[in-house]
Amino acid sequence: MYTAQESRQIEQQTARLLQTKRSQLHNLNPMQTALLAEELRTVINYYDWQYYVQATQVIPDVDYDYLFDLLKTIEQQHPELQTPESPTQRVARGLSTEFATVTHLVPMLSLDKAYSEADLLNWDTAVKKLTEREQVEYSVEPKFDGSSIAMVYENDLLVRGATRGNGTDGEDITNNLKTIPTIPLKAAFATKGIYRAEVRGEVVIDKLKFEQINQMRAKKGEALLSNPRNSAAGGLRLKDASKVGERKLEAFVFQLGIAFDANGNDITIPLLQKHTNGMSIMYDLGFKTPLKTRDESVHICANIEEVIAYCNHWKEHRKDFPYEIDGLVVKVNDLQLQDRCGATSHHPRWAIAYKFDARQAITIVERVEFQVGRTGAITPVAKLQTVNLSGANISNASLHNQDFISEKDIRIGDKVVLERAGDVIPYIVEVVIDERTGAEQPVVFPENCPSCGSRLVKPDGESVWRCINADCPAQVEERIIHYASKDAMDIRGLGVEIIRRFFQLGWLRTIEDIYRLNYEEIARLDGWGQKSADNLKASIEASKNRPLQQLIIGLGIRDVGNATAQTLAKAVTSVFDLPNYTLEQLTQLPDIGPKVAENIVGFFAEPQNLQLITALQQLGVNTQKTEADMPAEGGIFSGKTFLFTGSLQRLKRNEAEKIVEKNGGSILSSVSKNLNYLIVGAEPGSKLDKARKIAAIQILTEEEFFELLQNNG
Repeated sequence: MYTAQESRQIEQQTARLLQTKRSQLHNLNPMQTALLAEELRTVINYYDWQYYVQATQVIPDVDYDYLFDLLKTIEQQHPELQTPESPTQRVARGLSTEFATVTHLVPMLSLDKAYSEADLLNWDTAVKKLTEREQVEYSVEPKFDGSSIAMVYENDLLVRGATRGNGTDGEDITNNLKTIPTIPLKAAFATKGIYRAEVRGEVVIDKLKFEQINQMRAKKGEALLSNPRNSAAGGLRLKDASKVGERKLEAFVFQLGIAFDANGNDITIPLLQKHTNGMSIMYDLGFKTPLKTRDESVHICANIEEVIAYCNHWKEHRKDFPYEIDGLVVKVNDLQLQDRCGATSHHPRWAIAYKFDARQAITIVERVEFQVGRTGAITPVAKLQTVNLSGANISNASLHNQDFISEKDIRIGDKVVLERAGDVIPYIVEVVIDERTGAEQPVVFPENCPSCGSRLVKPDGESVWRCINADCPAQVEERIIHYASKDAMDIRGLGVEIIRRFFQLGWLRTIEDIYRLNYEEIARLDGWGQKSADNLKASIEASKNRPLQQLIIGLGIRDVGNATAQTLAKAVTSVFDLPNYTLEQLTQLPDIGPKVAENIVGFFAEPQNLQLITALQQLGVNTQKTEADMPAEGGIFSGKTFLFTGSLQRLKRNEAEKIVEKNGGSILSSVSKNLNYLIVGAEPGSKLDKARKIAAIQILTEEEFFELLQNNG
């Protein structure tokens, strides 16, 4: 699915994305945010494919979690950027075609994550609200770092075993699972009144046994296994089941997912009542469970304070555990309360994974390079002596800006403490001052742009040096990438790396050059051919007919995202009307404040931007309002504005937004006095707090929204 070159490119993208701070998100304009979200979706989908299809983990959990949480944060703050295919809208994607696909009896969802005591306390508060209880009993168990499985037993016999897959469907690996000694081929479920059950578990390798396996492989001259987790996942998917035994796999069960009686009735809750009772039944039936193994590691806590104390204990003793664990799983113990809590499309609300702190390593700052961002921001990047940390080789770390370097007194040649944590990954924690030799050199910021040579400036009140040359090659390249992106002109086949290649070849120097490409030359490029060139041509030609809203996005006006572009497209007949709008006229439009208005006026005051839209029109690009830009006339929501926050249960957010637009309403990107309705789903963000401060905004639940739709329809 991915070539070696594409994999390398995505890994390079990842290194850059991991330098993004959550705290910096609010500094990005809508276009930058949209681009960041698209990049995150691309790399996360790649790592999902590697992990679930290839059974290869090429990125540490802490890095994957950070990228996923960063994307989730962006989509929560900017609902208009959420797409149906986003990784946040599903558990994972992709299945190998080498094993038959089977559907789980109950979806195997992911777990939400906690990184601190505060996160656990916030989750506890949410659970108490959902369950309407002042005190909730929890179970705590190790979060094994292995490969998840689901096993179906019928009439006491193991009839099917599957990988977690995408959460809904997995791969049938029954024959391989039958080779694992800790998985009973027959278990006396009937003695408990159970005639069909799905059992969830994790396949792992004992750390000591893993070392022994590698020692044997080294003696035979075979490649060493990278880590226990990859070895377990790979072992489960070996085509030759007879070789699975060589991996010394074990399976721990962590949940009796669902149980049916002889009549097919779901008896899970009335039979078990508590999660820990289910674990005891599993133990009694001969399964290997965390309960009653070496450390009595399924633990019952009467309240969240006991949970926190237990988590702190294992933070200090994780190295003593015989298997790799990367945290603890906290669950509401009462199954009826679990049912009350429910689940999102991604994770149950009744469980959370408490992740251990990232490990640290010491490395050396070998040099510092300076990167030019899309807005001209200059970012220093430390090139490090490669060090392995949490299973990944790290050679880069962002130094963010001059103030960060000065605050930590980072010098070239310094030994530094490196960490891969939730907020900044990778992150230089501190300099090892005692190890300085006197040969270290200060980091000197360039006076001129590394890309175009223009003099850099540092605006008042900012910590970032910038290149203000609008013709800077690095910035121009990024503008072209934005124009072709999915949220803008959606030119499929003209991705980031292809644009960079064409830019290096001199074929793309402006946005309008996209429509002047020579397809005969492209067809002669290595890896292309006539068919690929023809497909690209068709995609570029199709982009000429995009709605006006997408063209406005593609122009790259600072702070103009989907919602603002939609507002502008509805207000004008043509893109050529926009240069005539005054600040006062713009601020009278919904969702446009003074800052955005200034950016729009400033953009069209630049002669080169007027030349751009004229050139695009001459090249056949649509510059007029289309039917897709028009609000539905006479719709029940005509003239009304809406904003959604939180997770909807009945349909995806983008689907709800389309319903609003189909009925004449408009979608805003943020809470303001121009907002009529805020629709609140599960786990709403800060928009709800802001809306409560504006009396004119009507706040509706998801059900009230549908009632409004039905009563007026």
